[in-house]
Amino acid sequence: MKIKFTLLLFLSVCINAVVFAATADTAAFKTANLFQSNMVMQQNKPFTIWGKASPGDKITIKGDWTGKQTTIEADTAGHWRGAIKVPKAKPGDFTPHTLVITDGAKTITLNNLLIGEVWIASGQSNMQYSLKGEEGKNNGVIDWQHEVPKANFPNIRLFYTDLNFKAQPFDEVKGKWQICTPETAGRFSAVAYYFASEIHKNTKLPVGVVLSTIGASTAQAWTNRKIMEADTVLYNKYLREYDNSPKSKEVIDGGFTFEKVTRPTLLYNAMIHPLAGLSIKGFIWYQGEFNRNDKNKYTRLLTAMIKGWRSDFGQGDLPFYLVQVPSFYWNNEDPKAFDYAIFREAQANVRKLKNTEMVVTTDDPDAPRNLHPRRKKPIGLRLARIALNKDYGFGNVQYLGPQLNKIRVDGNQIIVSYKSKTLDGGLATADKKAPAEFFIAGEDAVFYPATAVIKGDEVVLSSAKVTKPVAARYAFTNTAVTNFMNKAGLPAEPFRTDGWADDGSGAKIKVDYKRLNEEL
Repeated sequence: MKIKFTLLLFLSVCINAVVFAATADTAAFKTANLFQSNMVMQQNKPFTIWGKASPGDKITIKGDWTGKQTTIEADTAGHWRGAIKVPKAKPGDFTPHTLVITDGAKTITLNNLLIGEVWIASGQSNMQYSLKGEEGKNNGVIDWQHEVPKANFPNIRLFYTDLNFKAQPFDEVKGKWQICTPETAGRFSAVAYYFASEIHKNTKLPVGVVLSTIGASTAQAWTNRKIMEADTVLYNKYLREYDNSPKSKEVIDGGFTFEKVTRPTLLYNAMIHPLAGLSIKGFIWYQGEFNRNDKNKYTRLLTAMIKGWRSDFGQGDLPFYLVQVPSFYWNNEDPKAFDYAIFREAQANVRKLKNTEMVVTTDDPDAPRNLHPRRKKPIGLRLARIALNKDYGFGNVQYLGPQLNKIRVDGNQIIVSYKSKTLDGGLATADKKAPAEFFIAGEDAVFYPATAVIKGDEVVLSSAKVTKPVAARYAFTNTAVTNFMNKAGLPAEPFRTDGWADDGSGAKIKVDYKRLNEEL
């Protein structure tokens, strides 16, 4: 009897061990949280998907749009990654698809998938700024009460990445793919929503947006440590002091603090690295306020960040479209101050990198007194104009406001000419008044407001205080609000033709900006 009981106990333990092992193996199999029902898959590219399983397990991926399937094996750490071809999307085809992933014992089915375009939207608070406001408060977009009910696009899908911080690159993000409705869009980025809806309306393709953003963040927080370590200038500027401080030794948790979103690499590790490899069309970016004192270093930093992201995603020179920060006082009431204009110039210089472009925002009348201006619709639509022209074949969609071509001095006047491709029907002003925010200076480097007259495709500048002008500036102050544009309604880009800068003491110095830009 005792022997029989012992044998039964042994068999029970063995069976339970087998059941437990099978359960553990099955539980180990999963996809990364990024892959869910209701998402959009990037058209005309292999759709890469990954997750975890027991080491050595065979994982099969099959989509209902193809008779073929992909089989991969989980590595020794239990990680697996595979790709399945996704066809080119057909405008107007919103057929829901199904993707089945199985390890043989457990099957994961993703339903209501669309084949279309996927963009990642990132940056700080002005990208995070939501479509919907609160009654009685000065937030949400202009006229949000009427805009939110119109946000009913079942073929636009939205993923809002949960905030997180990590000291080392991480593999997982939290968030949920949702269908674009007034409720879901109301909580989403207004800029990203307007961008997606304009792409969708014009291309008749499904659009998915992955939003990874947090207010008050710096660009170095979104940049891979290895990228900054490989560049002595970036390391000395953004990493050295941090690495030598007690903060770098702290245990990092996911809780929000304004200080933590400025630390280098933490947001990249937790909110970009886990997305890397997702098949996408490109990036849109609205950030800079908290790097405003970096001047030309920002050009170098953002260029490095973009290169790092492109390398991580492994899909070539993915489009990267940024928003130039609008005007703001920054507690400096001096109307001639231009340190923030120098930062905007640093943003503009990022376009030297292939497949990048920038939206100009100096025409927002509310911006100088509001760090979070509510006119987000024009920004989203301008970003969409860039993408429609450069990525979707809409060559008739103008995306550039007037850009400086050259100046010439004619007696006591400066004549400003603009690049022909940025004119789009000619020069104009939004209020039918003379162009504002032009300045000219003589050899003394003192700038005075200029009378500006549009003559054909040029602007003639003059000032009674400058008899022998040598340099011109346009909208090159911290608080400039512009009315000058082309007939497509796109604002002219700020510029300066001089190499002068203020060293803080009031003395004027010469700076070789050409050499500095070449160094970048």
